[in-house]
Amino acid sequence: MFRVALPNKGTLAEPAAQMMRDAGYRQRTDPRDLNVVDEENQVEFFYLRPKDIATYVGAGNLAFGITGHDLMDESGSPVKAVMRLGFGRSQFRYAVHERNDWKFEDLEGRKIATSYPRLVRADLAARRIRAEIVKLDGAVEIAVHLGLADAIADVVSSGRTLRQNHLKAIGQPIASSQATLIEREPRHDRIESADDRTGKPVFMQRIRGVVYARLFHMLDYDCPLAVLDQAKVITPGVQAPTVAPLTDRDWVAVRVMVKRKSANDAMDRLAKLGCRAILTTEIRSCRVIENGDLMDEDEDGLV
Repeated sequence: MFRVALPNKGTLAEPAAQMMRDAGYRQRTDPRDLNVVDEENQVEFFYLRPKDIATYVGAGNLAFGITGHDLMDESGSPVKAVMRLGFGRSQFRYAVHERNDWKFEDLEGRKIATSYPRLVRADLAARRIRAEIVKLDGAVEIAVHLGLADAIADVVSSGRTLRQNHLKAIGQPIASSQATLIEREPRHDRIESADDRTGKPVFMQRIRGVVYARLFHMLDYDCPLAVLDQAKVITPGVQAPTVAPLTDRDWVAVRVMVKRKSANDAMDRLAKLGCRAILTTEIRSCRVIENGDLMDEDEDGLV
């Protein structure tokens, strides 16, 4: 049995648990539970603070963990990103009071409050800005209002919390982040257990299947035989469309995976071509041969 760490709370917790369910793993039903054993799949899940997950994984006590990429970087632990998971997207930004007409360079000599001192120090050093770091464990947004700092550096998702506290982001993002599957950096003096060697490939394949599935829809439509070749150009599929005859010999049924972001455009083009009964369905999980062509550079997907 091998071990996996999941966030116990916060914005990543429920999406991470749902991903595990979609991959066929048992999850806790009581949010107070600290661990759950999935006997059928020989996996034990531990529910930890998102900030601590990289530390536990880096210590070699866990095979995998799910946490934010920013938290992984901040930890300084010997871990590496295995797979981007496509949820929990955010940016790490500097912010100042909305009344201040400051640029990034105006942070020189100022006090900056943050829960991510390691990332902020590295970014400021790279940009040759000297500032005093005020480390906080939470409620960073209130630091400017209370006079503790001149600016903050924090995770920004929608920007709603910044606006509520009369703050605005300035400068370029320090980093972009999303939920990430991580594992320990390889170590020559550590021998993997038999459970890890057998369980990890299956676990990764299942999670990869969920990540891929969320990028696609299954598209079904009835197509006039005369325009089938044109329809295939619109929906080429991962390998090729599945085409089946209908009782009307002039028509065929087509089933194909299409990118979620382009599904509606494909449906519009198929309708214009004369196709009928065009519908999409969600895909919870899948198994596909890894192919870089399936993923765009700027699209959430595999590392």
